[in-house]
Amino acid sequence: MPDILADVFSAAMGYRVTTYDLGFGVSPTADRGLVYSPSFAATVEAVADLGRADVDRRKFLAAAPFAAVAGIGPSRDWLLSTFDQQPKPGPKVRLEDVGRVRNMFGVFQEMDIFQGGGSGRLALAAYMNAHVFPLLRRTHTEQVRRALCEAAAEQTYLLGWMAYDNGEHGTAQRYLIQSLRLAEESHNAALGAHVLAGMADQATLLGHPEEGRRLAQAGRAGLAKAPSSACLADLWALEARAWAKLGDKRAASLAVAKSEAAYASVRPEEEQEWATFIDPAYLHGEHANTFRDLGQAKHAEEHARRSIEHARKQKRARRGAMSQAALAVSHLQRKDLEAAHAAGVRTLSLTRRVKSSRAVEAVQDLQRRMQPFGKHRLVADFNERVRELTAA
Repeated sequence: MPDILADVFSAAMGYRVTTYDLGFGVSPTADRGLVYSPSFAATVEAVADLGRADVDRRKFLAAAPFAAVAGIGPSRDWLLSTFDQQPKPGPKVRLEDVGRVRNMFGVFQEMDIFQGGGSGRLALAAYMNAHVFPLLRRTHTEQVRRALCEAAAEQTYLLGWMAYDNGEHGTAQRYLIQSLRLAEESHNAALGAHVLAGMADQATLLGHPEEGRRLAQAGRAGLAKAPSSACLADLWALEARAWAKLGDKRAASLAVAKSEAAYASVRPEEEQEWATFIDPAYLHGEHANTFRDLGQAKHAEEHARRSIEHARKQKRARRGAMSQAALAVSHLQRKDLEAAHAAGVRTLSLTRRVKSSRAVEAVQDLQRRMQPFGKHRLVADFNERVRELTAA
């Protein structure tokens, strides 16, 4: 009954009214975001509910848990749909509304890359609520609707990625699932594969590498009809991360080699805008973490240094911080505490410049890895610096 009443009021008011808004207590928004609905209308309302909850009821949504296997079903449904689709050649729609949405995507993606996911996400959610979701509810020709769904999928993915980078994993997972459904509606298989890459990254980070591996492999399969060398390089890199967590050195090393081979074929002018971040700074950073997890300090150091060099040139503090942390760990694996401390201090310096829980977690991971060195003065100094960071 509460859901029926919410639908009645929504139809009368012209915008989504939830059970929470009507005073019936907690709405089903959190669970609804995990559903990969076959209905486009239901998908639009689900992602709109997420956006409103993100802005208006952040504490409620932030408490939503991450469901380890929730991404497997959506990845299967998306993949089957991709196989059924027949790409239609022709120029992309350049409607004024779609163009404005795409321009805003570039602004917010740059904000995430240079300032971290905790910077600007609520502004992006508010923009989506006010300008993007209403467009999806209108009637359009099929070609226009696909273009709008593609733009909305990109923005929804970015919301999920920013939430992920800020440590709000339940919120991130729900955005990513809905982004995948919008990508299916747009018939942009490469974009869907990109969303699956984000889901794979999150699953592996949260201790579910088997799910991360499956999601990355589903993304690669979906690229059969929509090649993107940059996305393929990313998916191989993330599969390598998963294999490393699973302890399979041979599979991880092979996946790194596949990633590097795929990136060698990248032509930036042919890639989509969302692939901008997939570059040497990013990929070498991921490879450094793969070899770190495998305990191969030499390879980890090599990739970390290459990532750091590119990140420094681009002034990307978050990527630089995470790669400095990987470099520090490679020094610890060689029992070189002095070098690890120096890299750790650089990690702290870069982390202060961004709002990213992933960067902070990299610092805390480094702190834990220093514990075997006991009460050494460098360990004590680093711990004090970390306390100052977390207090700030």
